[in-house]
Amino acid sequence: MPVTTDVGELVDRARDGQPRAIARLISLVEDAHPQLREVARALTPYTGNAQIIGLTGPPGAGKSTSTSALLSVLREQGKRVGVLAIDPSSPFSGGALLGDRIRMSEHATDTGVFIRSMATRGHLGGLAWATPQAVRVLDASGFDVVLIETVGVGQSEVDVVTLADTTVVLLAPGMGDGVQAAKAGVLEIADVFVVNKADREGADTTIHDLKQMISFGRKELRGPSWRQPIVRTVASKGEGAADVAQALEDHRRWLAASGELTRRRVARAVSEVEAIALRRLRAEIGDLRGGEELSALARQVVDRELDPYAAADKLIHDLTR
Repeated sequence: MPVTTDVGELVDRARDGQPRAIARLISLVEDAHPQLREVARALTPYTGNAQIIGLTGPPGAGKSTSTSALLSVLREQGKRVGVLAIDPSSPFSGGALLGDRIRMSEHATDTGVFIRSMATRGHLGGLAWATPQAVRVLDASGFDVVLIETVGVGQSEVDVVTLADTTVVLLAPGMGDGVQAAKAGVLEIADVFVVNKADREGADTTIHDLKQMISFGRKELRGPSWRQPIVRTVASKGEGAADVAQALEDHRRWLAASGELTRRRVARAVSEVEAIALRRLRAEIGDLRGGEELSALARQVVDRELDPYAAADKLIHDLTR
């Protein structure tokens, strides 16, 4: 039986900046603890203040190194930063492999930085299922910026756009030609492009291809819009990180002035509510697998007494009555 936690006290300690309390709240979220509803209820009044930034891109682009460099700049600006580094799951334990935390170890002793690795646990799209709730924990804990660094899974890595106010897509020279880049779904979600390892051969070509893609895309737009900047960086040397921070601040101001921030946050809430509802329905359907009702419906489909849609309608009706 799960240990009962004093959620109110835990939230108060998290808001006081106590790392153990923040970590405990995120663990409750990841474990889908029975007190998860109580946690969400206690956190909600304190949310909505953090700037949520998603950083995504293909493997090898330097996401973790870039996150570390950006962290340094944001801390120089006096901002408290929470980082959710979404790692691949270990095939043995199901836990995060912690590679990102190793690369960001220089910030480990900074009390203004909180870094948490989260395992995807088989969830597709580059994020862990619990990521939205973990973002809420960091937001409510008073962090000025929450950085979500997604696992490098290539073209399917687009879920971050449903979570972030601003999405940064990181690329590097030599990672595919312009035609291939234009096909990648991650490029369509970018608010800011960062070409890392810009001291390497091919950086100018990558930037040229991106500019062309942005130009083609803008022909379909109507009304005021954000033109994605392209920032050069060499994250391993800390070069360009300040320019990335400025692009993020410019986008934050544009979001607020255009009303896009509210639209995105409403869309985020829609996705989260839908995900929670679907997860609950799946759990209830799973409970039926061991009973007779779902098996009886399946048998009727096999015996051609019901078609699958009619069986599904009956199942939903029985679940919601």
